[in-house]
Amino acid sequence: MIRALFTAATGMNAQQTMVDTSSNNLANVNTVGFKRMIPQFQDLIYVSDRIPGSIAQQGMPLPNGLQVGHGVAVSSNEKVFTSGTLNNTGNPYDVAIDGDGFFQVTMPNGMIYYTRAGNFSINNTGNLVTSDGFLINPQISIPQNAISVSIGQDGSVSVMTPGSTTPTQVGQLQLVRFQNPAGLNNEGRNLYSQTLASGSPVQTQAGQNGAGLIRQGFLEGSNVDVVAEMVNLILAQRAYEFNTKAITTADQMLSFTTNLIR
Repeated sequence: MIRALFTAATGMNAQQTMVDTSSNNLANVNTVGFKRMIPQFQDLIYVSDRIPGSIAQQGMPLPNGLQVGHGVAVSSNEKVFTSGTLNNTGNPYDVAIDGDGFFQVTMPNGMIYYTRAGNFSINNTGNLVTSDGFLINPQISIPQNAISVSIGQDGSVSVMTPGSTTPTQVGQLQLVRFQNPAGLNNEGRNLYSQTLASGSPVQTQAGQNGAGLIRQGFLEGSNVDVVAEMVNLILAQRAYEFNTKAITTADQMLSFTTNLIR
């Protein structure tokens, strides 16, 4: 009965993580390029009073065992990198990746982070930057006298200038791919960093080597399914209640045992 108290407590903690994760997914339902996360659970260690297949006194293997588990733990929060809906904004500096890949972002400390959010703009020096002002890598500068900006599906950035009849290419949006994008580390601000689990980034051009195409004037929405998250919240709430019921039942049984010796 004491074991049941601690076992049910692990279930309550696990379902709390489920609620926390679903709440974060719902909070970011309108975040550009956001990828939802799904908690993964695993059962804890077992106490084996009798191992399946062990030899009984008659010399025959036992068909079943006697094992009691110690509850559940959250093993990971898996990031789901399915594509979100592409929304037309009409902004020439908004770009979306239609398929696999990440944009590269240079941080103030020189580190390279990665993002799916393409809500870019230009800073006071004409450089293409993220919504937080971080430079896109490789760096792309838009001339001050540019009349229009065109970004091709291959990521080529061209501008029209006064007196020119043909566009001039001023840069190239490069994409990177990872062997295991779910292994990237969330850094906040729609940014990810490389880890040993993700593998090394493989640079490529949009539309090549499995990378998606660039869509100018579009932004990728989050891939959060509101209905699915609401169902997950309900299931987590009910599972939490079931575990509290197990604690109540174990407590009542302990109370009965205590009353026997009074």
